[in-house]
Amino acid sequence: MAEIHATRRSLAQQKIAASGADAALITSLANVRYLSGLVSSNAAVLLPAEGDGVLATDSRYAEAAARDCQDIELITERQVDEALAGLAAVRGYRVLAFEAQDLTFERYTVLAEADGAPSLVPLGHAIEELRMVKDEGEIDLIARACALTCEAFDAVLGAITPGRTEREYAVMLERAMVDLGADGIAFNSIVASGPNGAIPHHVPTGRRFETGDLITIDCGASYLGYQADMTRTVALGEPAPWQQEIYELVSLAQLAGLAAAVPGADVRDVDASARDIIKAAGYGEHFQHGLGHGIGLEVHEAPMMGYGRTGRLGDRVPVTVEPGVYLPGRGGVRIEDTLVVRAATAGAEDAAGPAQILTTTTKELLVL
Repeated sequence: MAEIHATRRSLAQQKIAASGADAALITSLANVRYLSGLVSSNAAVLLPAEGDGVLATDSRYAEAAARDCQDIELITERQVDEALAGLAAVRGYRVLAFEAQDLTFERYTVLAEADGAPSLVPLGHAIEELRMVKDEGEIDLIARACALTCEAFDAVLGAITPGRTEREYAVMLERAMVDLGADGIAFNSIVASGPNGAIPHHVPTGRRFETGDLITIDCGASYLGYQADMTRTVALGEPAPWQQEIYELVSLAQLAGLAAAVPGADVRDVDASARDIIKAAGYGEHFQHGLGHGIGLEVHEAPMMGYGRTGRLGDRVPVTVEPGVYLPGRGGVRIEDTLVVRAATAGAEDAAGPAQILTTTTKELLVL
């Protein structure tokens, strides 16, 4: 793993050099983990445009850092960003890039006003851009997280019965992920039944499942730091015609989104491939969120796929595709997969895919 982290730091240094900065202060914990391998709630990396980097963490994580991050210089300090900014000044770095999306204004002010402080300039999302394209080891970890998610979903599917509450079911599902080998959950599970299904990010409540409900379940396991994300909508009892209609519509839109997720595709076009189908059916106002997002060390990371987003998909980029239709007061449907955008392989019949779908639980409408 040390070799992988060293390679990542080398690629990051190319971006730092291109920015014109002498060094960068990396404070996003996901980015620190990506560049060093350290799992910590308090850590930062000072990475010069040329030369060796420095990892800072506090005494709680010093032993783990010494064990797991032997290829990078380590300092132990409580105020990691201040310590590294001070070190940057001592080493003569005049321009220090920082992660403006992570560093609070209060912390920035402390660094900027320190005696002899280097000039601070925003680095932008340089490290997040590197993280978009995953190596095969990362993809294997995401695939394992997805497999655990699917196994857990299938294991407790039979617990969806009249009278069980949303909250009870969410706890059962999350417990199943851990029991099967997940490190934990990628995010708090969404279990939205009946009219609550019209709320895309509904928080499970004490509402009891009722015959006639559509129930949307959005869940994901975490495995060795990498995340999964899957949504399925099931019917408790035979679905009404309107429920069947919106399920089939969302299913059609999701298949279109999956087909459009190929290397080189503009993220707006991928979003439009699904959104236009829902809009043409008269439900455009009931699909307001983006089509999907990147996934990896964080459950929501670049690239974001939506009508207001920019950029193109690349090879080996894991993303989600998750269209939905949400009818206030009635309910909703969302279908979501985690997949890996893949370039065509030599001799493949398909010009650029299809994508490698990692969440394999059936997307047929399950009637329980």
